[in-house]
Amino acid sequence: MTLNKFSILLLLFTIISVSSAFSQNKTTTDRIVAIVNDNIILKSDVDQEIAQYMQQAEAQNQNVSFSENLWYSALESMIDNYAMLEVAKVDSIIVSDDMVNRQMDQRIQQMVRQAGSEQALEEAFGQSIVEIRADFREQFREQMIAQEVQRKEMAKVRITRPEVREFFNSIPEEQLPTIPEQVGLSHIVITPPTLDDARNQALQRARALRDSVTTYGKDFEEMARKYSSGPNAARGGLLPMMPLDDLVSSYSAAAAALEPGEISEVVRTDFGYHVIRLNRRSGDNIETNHILIQVDETSVDEEFAINKLEALRDSVLNEGVRFRDLARRHSEDEETSVMGGRLMNYQTQDRLFTIDELEPSLYRTVLLLENEGDISEPTPYTTRNRGTQAYRIVRLDRHIPEHIANLDDDYERIRDIALQQKQMERMEKWLSSLRNRVYVEYKIEVPDDVSTPDDMMMPPTEEQPPVGTE
Repeated sequence: MTLNKFSILLLLFTIISVSSAFSQNKTTTDRIVAIVNDNIILKSDVDQEIAQYMQQAEAQNQNVSFSENLWYSALESMIDNYAMLEVAKVDSIIVSDDMVNRQMDQRIQQMVRQAGSEQALEEAFGQSIVEIRADFREQFREQMIAQEVQRKEMAKVRITRPEVREFFNSIPEEQLPTIPEQVGLSHIVITPPTLDDARNQALQRARALRDSVTTYGKDFEEMARKYSSGPNAARGGLLPMMPLDDLVSSYSAAAAALEPGEISEVVRTDFGYHVIRLNRRSGDNIETNHILIQVDETSVDEEFAINKLEALRDSVLNEGVRFRDLARRHSEDEETSVMGGRLMNYQTQDRLFTIDELEPSLYRTVLLLENEGDISEPTPYTTRNRGTQAYRIVRLDRHIPEHIANLDDDYERIRDIALQQKQMERMEKWLSSLRNRVYVEYKIEVPDDVSTPDDMMMPPTEEQPPVGTE
């Protein structure tokens, strides 16, 4: 978890409810509660962080009640955050505009998914997507800088095998947890090719729409609203100003070759066929409108994918070819093919999944695999990134039955827990030393026994002179 538990941008419902509530609170009586170098912290700022945190906890079905300790913990966290920003200034730690834009785009997309559409998000905020990005960009940049300071300090903490063993041996035997059944899996994914008829139909439709604009003078935005399949069709196909690198390569190449106001030929990407109009360009950032005609993904050659997967499966089981080599060469899942098809548990960043963590279709597939090395028959699969239909074969790489935690089977899990504990123990000392390097003044009485949540601690660093002060 990141250091700033009371993060600037949470999920959609959090931001919407809090932003509306605190736009009113700012008009009421407010006061300065702390100063960190040249930065002031208002009571309303802390109140807002608390509201966001509590709503996030509620969304995760965690029972968190408001308390004075929680409020003061939020204040302490904000002071630490400003202190880290001062360290970042001295150490010249920055995040580029490109990094901020990329992270902002991902967060905006997350918010759009939560809202249901771009229009719903804009209605909730009373602002356009572009305005939302502008309002949160600098706050988001500060959050990323603080996280980078934290990451650099975290990276200094190491743990040895003897330390892991000592940590494990310190746990009373009766308190050792039961580890549920776990599996390690790999897969090879093949996407059925679209039938030529469906591609040709989409291509001809895109060409006809381009002619409507370029030859017959139809309004580009009107054509996009009526016929585009893109998620921004309601806005006339507008893609706001963004870096060229954030766009798929064929789209960005075609758009970059245009003059402002010029309309491209039909461009093919993995999403379908596009007609692009370049509106304006600033350096490597462009604003475009586009009309997207998607290919009918239901018109695919499923037999091709199934037959190819059956042949690959046979090569492993009967000809001794290594599964991971075939995954690297043939799998169309870019995330896993480079790792020989190995599936990663994105919740834990571990290779192992507990059985109850598997999504239903994968769970049913795994139940039919009895021994390590068994490979499933081809089964339907919805790709993780694009949500398109594909087929895959799944290999059972490892199977660990339910058991009491031990170092042989669970070393990585135990090591991670031991490392986290070591980081937390050293973090509190580092934060204390950090406070001595900046000017901190409290404008309110702060209890001596305020406890900061464990996941807000940081590892120590070497003694250094105060930062950000003359």
